[in-house]
Amino acid sequence: MSAVAAADPEAEYYQTVEEFFVSHRGDPLFLSNADWNLVRQWRRAGLPLRVVLRGIKDALDAHAHGWSRGRKVGSLAYCAGEVDAARERWERALSLGRDEGAGAADALGGFARQLDTAAAGLPAPAGQLALAIAAELREADPGASLERLTAFLAEREARLVALLAAAEPEAQRAAREAEVDAVLAPWRGRMPARVVEQLRADSLARRLLERHALPRLSLFHLEGGRGGA
Repeated sequence: MSAVAAADPEAEYYQTVEEFFVSHRGDPLFLSNADWNLVRQWRRAGLPLRVVLRGIKDALDAHAHGWSRGRKVGSLAYCAGEVDAARERWERALSLGRDEGAGAADALGGFARQLDTAAAGLPAPAGQLALAIAAELREADPGASLERLTAFLAEREARLVALLAAAEPEAQRAAREAEVDAVLAPWRGRMPARVVEQLRADSLARRLLERHALPRLSLFHLEGGRGGA
């Protein structure tokens, strides 16, 4: 794992997809702007890394045994269909509580407990919001689609991050931004600007939440490390 990946879990997701695709494709060419934007879509949709890697592997394995195996796979888009299939399998397992990680119900309950525990140490408006979100999580439907759960959690996380950021001392905010910008500097010029800005926003939010012992409100973030293939 490179120093960039070790320092920033958000960048690690993108880097690992690139390394996995390039190594399994057997071609030294790196990702194009269109490829990076596809990874961004998977990341924003909340797809765990191991699910994406499984889809990529399935697609490239099928290609290696297909009639067109003599031709190189030119784009990550070739794998999109198999990534969608891997996503569907994971979503079914998640809704049934049969995923190798936590099921959706366990995840929502865990987030609620963490929010309850941290609320007392937060600035007053953020603490009140954390308790309100915890109550909403306990009432949420764990059988809802991944898309709905992802949007539900993201909206509440964004509100909580906004309140915490508003209460953050200017010096702390500047230090947090400088740290993230330094970590992500190697990616500027390699990725489209909107992908880098997404990375930056995610990294800033994670650091702010961690400072207050709060989780990222995402089923994606139940996944640790690079995941398996």
